[in-house]
Amino acid sequence: MATYTADIDVRFRDIDAMGHVNNAVYATYIEQARTRFFRDVLGIDISGASTVLASISIDFRRPVELADGEVTVTVDVADLGRSSATMTHEVRVSGAVAAEAEATLVSLDPDTGEPAPIPEDHRAGMAEYHDS
Repeated sequence: MATYTADIDVRFRDIDAMGHVNNAVYATYIEQARTRFFRDVLGIDISGASTVLASISIDFRRPVELADGEVTVTVDVADLGRSSATMTHEVRVSGAVAAEAEATLVSLDPDTGEPAPIPEDHRAGMAEYHDS
């Protein structure tokens, strides 16, 4: 199984009054990594994919600060269902885990908005990152 990684800059606007990255920004880092995964692995712009985020959970392990410079976010496919894919993520800074997350995406029929099978070419790309 492969693990996809994306390096993301920590920006000044990410920092809260406590001097570290605000907890809500972690979801943005994960979204940025997922967007790059769709582009680099599946060969599509995520905005053109008929996919929605159904759920996300994040467990925080340590703070990230502006001085850290960047985070590395991993993307693995934990579960690949008929119409959904659950991805697991680690947000790392200087090699240490700052957060762990799980996000479930659902493929939709663009005409009806109802769950639909994940397209076979997307499934094939995701399967490389699936721990089966």
